[in-house]
Amino acid sequence: MTDTSVPALQTRDYSQTLFLPQTDFPMRAGLPQREPEILARWQRIGLYSRLRQAGKGRPRFVLHDGPPYANGNIHIGHALNKILKDMVVRSQQMLGHDSNYVPGWDCHGLPIEWKIEEEYRARGKNKDEVPVVEFRRECRAFAEKWIAVQREEFKRLGVEGDWENPYTTMAYEAEAQIARELMKFAMTNQLYRGSKPVMWSIVERTALAEAEVEYQEHTSNTIFVKFPVVVSGVASEADLAGASVVIWTTTPWTIPANRAVAYHPNIEYGLYRVTAAPEDNWAQIGDTFVLATKLADEVFKAAKVDAYEKVRAVDPARIGSCAHPLRGVAGAHGFWDFTVPLLPADYVTDDAGTGFVHTAPGHGADDYNTWLNHRAAFTAPQDQGLVPHTVGPDGAYYETIPLFAGARVFDDKGKEGGANRRVIEALAAAGALIARGRMKHQYPHSWRSKAPLIFRNTPQWFIAMDKDIQSGPRGEARAGDTLRHRALEAIKRTRWVPAAGERRINGMIENRPDWVISRQRAWGVPITVFVARRDLPEKGLKAGDVLKDEKVNDRIAEAFLDEGADAWFADVDGARFLAPDYDAADFEKVDDILDVWFDSGSTHSFTLEARDDLKTRRRIDGGHDQVMYLEGSDQHRGWFHSSLLESCGTRGRAPYDIVLTHGFVLDEKGEKMSKSKGNVVAPQEVMRTSGADILRLWVAAADYSDDLRIGPEILKTFVETYRKLRNTIRWMLGTLHHFHGHDLVPAAKMPELERLMLHRLVELDTVVREAYAAFDYKRVVAALSAFMTTDLSAFYFDVRKDALYCDPYSSLRRKAALTVIDQIFRCITIWFAPILAFTAEEAWIARFPSETGSVHLEQFPTIPSEWKDEKLADRWARIRRVRRVVTGALEIERAAKRIGASLEAAPVVHIADADLLAALKGVDFAEVCITSGVQITKGEGPAEAFRLDDVPGVAVVPALAEGRKCARSWKISPDVGSDPAYPDVTPRDAAALREWDARNEAA
Repeated sequence: MTDTSVPALQTRDYSQTLFLPQTDFPMRAGLPQREPEILARWQRIGLYSRLRQAGKGRPRFVLHDGPPYANGNIHIGHALNKILKDMVVRSQQMLGHDSNYVPGWDCHGLPIEWKIEEEYRARGKNKDEVPVVEFRRECRAFAEKWIAVQREEFKRLGVEGDWENPYTTMAYEAEAQIARELMKFAMTNQLYRGSKPVMWSIVERTALAEAEVEYQEHTSNTIFVKFPVVVSGVASEADLAGASVVIWTTTPWTIPANRAVAYHPNIEYGLYRVTAAPEDNWAQIGDTFVLATKLADEVFKAAKVDAYEKVRAVDPARIGSCAHPLRGVAGAHGFWDFTVPLLPADYVTDDAGTGFVHTAPGHGADDYNTWLNHRAAFTAPQDQGLVPHTVGPDGAYYETIPLFAGARVFDDKGKEGGANRRVIEALAAAGALIARGRMKHQYPHSWRSKAPLIFRNTPQWFIAMDKDIQSGPRGEARAGDTLRHRALEAIKRTRWVPAAGERRINGMIENRPDWVISRQRAWGVPITVFVARRDLPEKGLKAGDVLKDEKVNDRIAEAFLDEGADAWFADVDGARFLAPDYDAADFEKVDDILDVWFDSGSTHSFTLEARDDLKTRRRIDGGHDQVMYLEGSDQHRGWFHSSLLESCGTRGRAPYDIVLTHGFVLDEKGEKMSKSKGNVVAPQEVMRTSGADILRLWVAAADYSDDLRIGPEILKTFVETYRKLRNTIRWMLGTLHHFHGHDLVPAAKMPELERLMLHRLVELDTVVREAYAAFDYKRVVAALSAFMTTDLSAFYFDVRKDALYCDPYSSLRRKAALTVIDQIFRCITIWFAPILAFTAEEAWIARFPSETGSVHLEQFPTIPSEWKDEKLADRWARIRRVRRVVTGALEIERAAKRIGASLEAAPVVHIADADLLAALKGVDFAEVCITSGVQITKGEGPAEAFRLDDVPGVAVVPALAEGRKCARSWKISPDVGSDPAYPDVTPRDAAALREWDARNEAA
């Protein structure tokens, strides 16, 4: 008969005799309030300086910060980026490096200039009436304001770095160095001024680089335009008289700039005649058109032709030329009265359109290259052998363009102007159209203003990708030593995380055009070069040559160090830099500013190479310090790209050893965040309600190589995950309240269960170190979370609670468990520190109170290799398999209310599997199952016994424990009361009470 009631003999409160957990570490984290206190503590103890001191002499791992723009509050993408960087830095420091992080900001360029212009417009102020130096001062003040704001927001995320001494691209030393880097390109003959089509923002009035362009859906006008064939007089081509080559374009406004038509030599073309069409149709019966055979059906469908016939095949090479579709139009004064050559080009396809491509050299890269390759074939007299200029900076046709002067492609807000409409109307009036329509497609837009762009021919400054670099001591160049070649070689020597990043940037470098580095703006570092206005034979210069003189370069850099880049704009003609060696009247001072990607691409030169704490070295052991760049995947075309080109152009190598990329942040449905959708997750709000460690856990647990999702439900999941982790840490802290240094038990003397946990620490040490070294934080979270929930909370702690709470003070089992838990606590807290930076610190200080201590000053613990015991682990894996069957059986009993706690049970376990039976030999299986007893028998067991399909050979028959319930440990045993001095407890508990009482009397 089982008696589970509390014995009537109990006269004392036995809970006072138990070693129950005691801790001030709260169950409710209160992170929004606690984290700022920890930040203040880090500041007070000088954590950053102490980390640098601790890292002295170690191999360096430098994470060079990609500078965010100082133009507004941080968003969730910033939070992802900075938290990732902090996890890299903290974990590399704990892996044994001197891992330094110096934050930086990008301060020049459109993002900030645009904000000042918006403020001007709101006040009715005209930017053009403000002196450029005054305007630049306002930009500088704006950047300074937002640097201060963003600094505090980044720090609140728990990011540790040299916040007192960040780098900024607008610092005088930085501006001076950026100018020096630009002048290096000039001195090695990589810099040149050319006139070619570039992406142009009408709204922002400047050229843009590829990195500043994004593609968005846009609706364009489409037209099919006739170019009348000019018959060459060859008899075989007589039937082409009156025929037209037909082109298709989505940019009607570029037709006035047309100078050629391109075809592909391998496409099949034919002459087609309209045989049936509506009376009022643009394409009439008898009209003949030259088209790609594959596209004829689609063209005639678009032209609303009812029937047509193929006359014969046509070789475009035999046509020679066509007339411009606007030839002879009234009011044009013969402007388009020239022939248009048909030219071969390999970019023409027969996938869409007509198989012929309208070519306007001033408005497209392919068009421009076709002009370069066939310059002699272009006959428009007004061009005088130059690329035609038809559209100005405001997107309006120049006054010299007949019929369309002043018509704009897009207006100042990026809305469509009247250019397309007027061109279409003129073509229709000239009888040059056979069809028109509208089409949605991906079209280039400005990354900043979000307005559509145009290709526009304009003089700009370029860095050549394929010109041999003059890098020898006497200015000589080595054949094939080009910027493209250097960059492609440097990519091979860089570690890319994930590896796909290498293919991505390699493809970009292989195919990219020359780098457009000039901008027609005011806020930035100027292109600090002078151009000869005329031939200067005494100086060895021709008109248009860039002045190359190190003395002039030095004067520019020195002035920038003292006054910043404003010095360039304060001097109208640059005489202060040229004198006394040159006459300013002989030179043009360039006032364009540098592409901000050149600024940020140069940061390595004024941070990594300028700061002693960031400089990398070849070490005595033959290794090399490492530099990592870490940004979003869009930076393959941005910062990674510009840094690679800048450093390869000036140093012949990449500025980084490792490049890590992460994805973008989307909402819970996988959609882009926007205020209009109301799906924006602000990091400031998450920190206010839940704390930064929740964000940090979200970042660490995600596959950052892909896009990440976040939202209220996802955050709830991480709050719950965090709660479980925190409670496990809290229980360890409470249990360790009773642990003292002299209670240490050597591993060799520990029970098997403790040695199993030490073995698990060896296994985890390998996983954690490898994962951190591979920047695989999700693997760290997964491994530690599984260990804490499955191995610790649901198994080891559960099994050992009885021994920890109830065993005598002198119990070896109890002291061994405390020794192991102390090791587990140290490992878990340090391993989690790079991720849960605040919680790990809070737990560490709770365990080791100190005015100056910090978990972040620790290195990952060294786990003794002798703790590894695969044979023991294999045995306990089998024991735990059997335990799962027992636990499953007891859950059913508990649900049916046949038992309350598992200590009320003493199940019978039938084991037919000899291997499993052998594993249980010598094990207190009742203790392992947390029951008051257990009976193990060999055999299959009765049919009604409980079984699990994935654990064959084990069957459990539940049974109630026999005996009385111990008033102290609540175990049920027939031995309760066998010690007369303690008649209501088991002998084990009686021994514990006797020892407890003796210690209290001695005290």
